Amino acid sequence: MARKKISTTVYITPEQNERLKLLHERTKVPVAVYIREGIDLVLDRHQDELPGQMTLEAAPAKKKG
Repeated sequence: MARKKISTTVYITPEQNERLKLLHERTKVPVAVYIREGIDLVLDRHQDELPGQMTLEAAPAKKKG
C-alpha cells in the first residue's frame, strides 16, 4: 500500500532540473522519487541533530554513588 504524500514546493536550479529530467528519461523513474531519495539522504546524514529516542549506546553512563 502506497503511503500518502504531502505536496510541497521546492525550488531547484535550471541545471538540477535538466539533470533530473535526463535521469528520468533514461531510467523512467519519476523525478519526485529522486527528490524524496535526496531528502532521505540529508535526513540520514543529520540524524544526530534530530530529536528522537536516545539509543543505549549513546546514553551517558550513570555514576554510582
